[in-house]
Amino acid sequence: MTDKSLKPGDKVRWSHSQGSTTGRVVRRLTRPTSIKDHEVAASKEAPEYLVESDKTGARAAHRPEALRKV
Repeated sequence: MTDKSLKPGDKVRWSHSQGSTTGRVVRRLTRPTSIKDHEVAASKEAPEYLVESDKTGARAAHRPEALRKV
């Protein structure tokens, strides 16, 4: 997935230890951020995306290559 092709509101799928899940892109992260107690090392050169799970509502950051549009 190219970084420029994801926008807030896009529905995406990603893999995790229990399989895969779907959710929506909340925003693009371009600077270091903390989500709960997890430090996200996002930057302008290496952005990540904040996504929200459809199933649980939990939010997490993912690199663009880990996300697939649904």
